[in-house]
Amino acid sequence: MKRYIFPLILGVVGCAILLNLGFWQLRRLAWKDQMLAEISAQIAGPAQDLPTEGTDTRALKYTPVMMAGATTGAEILVLSGQKGVGPGYEVISAFETGEGRQVLLDRGFIPEAARRSPRPGTALIVAGNLHWPEETDSYTPAPDLTAQVWYARDVPAMAEHLGTEPVLVVAARIEGDTQGVTPQPIAITGIPNDHRNYAITWFSLAIVWAGMTAFLLWRIRRQQI
Repeated sequence: MKRYIFPLILGVVGCAILLNLGFWQLRRLAWKDQMLAEISAQIAGPAQDLPTEGTDTRALKYTPVMMAGATTGAEILVLSGQKGVGPGYEVISAFETGEGRQVLLDRGFIPEAARRSPRPGTALIVAGNLHWPEETDSYTPAPDLTAQVWYARDVPAMAEHLGTEPVLVVAARIEGDTQGVTPQPIAITGIPNDHRNYAITWFSLAIVWAGMTAFLLWRIRRQQI
C-alpha cells in the first residue's frame, strides 16, 4: 500500500489544483460577462455634452457624447488595418467645438491609398464616445513625425502634438463631409474575453492528470501481481 500513497496524493492534489484553476476561470468569465454588459449599456446610453474643461476623462471612458463644430485640418494618422480592406490608418483630428474648445476626434479608418488625400477643416456634428485607449507599452515605437505616422493612440501625447485638451472622442456617427473617413464606433468585440477557453483548458488538464494517475496506479498494481 505504501507504493500507492505518493502517486495517489500527487494525483489528488494535482487534480484539485487544476480543477480550482478551472473554476476560478469560470468565476472570471461571469465577472467579465457582467462587465461587458455594463460597458455595452454605457456605450449605448443617452448622449451628453462634453465634460467641463479640465475634467479627467479616464473615469468617463465609454460615455456617449454629442458635439458640433469643425475639424481644424490638423491630424494624426495612427497605423491600423481593417479586415477585408487591408492596411490603413486611424484618423485623429483636432476638433474645435462651437464653444471654442479643441479636443481630439477619432474620425475612423482610411485605407493606405487615401493617406495623402486632402482633409481640410470641415464642419461636423459628431455622436461618439469618450475613450482613453491603453495601447502603448515599452515596446511601442515612438511616433515617426517625419513620415507623420503614429503606432498607437496615446491621448496625452496626441493632445500635446495637436495642441488640444487631452480628451478623445471616438466617432460613432458623423453628420457632414466625412472626407472618405469611415467611423469605427467603440464596441466590446475588441475587449478580450478568453476565460471560457482557459477554463476548458484547465478542466481538460485535470482529466488528463486523473487519467495519468489512474494509469500509474494500474502499473504499480500490475508490478505487484
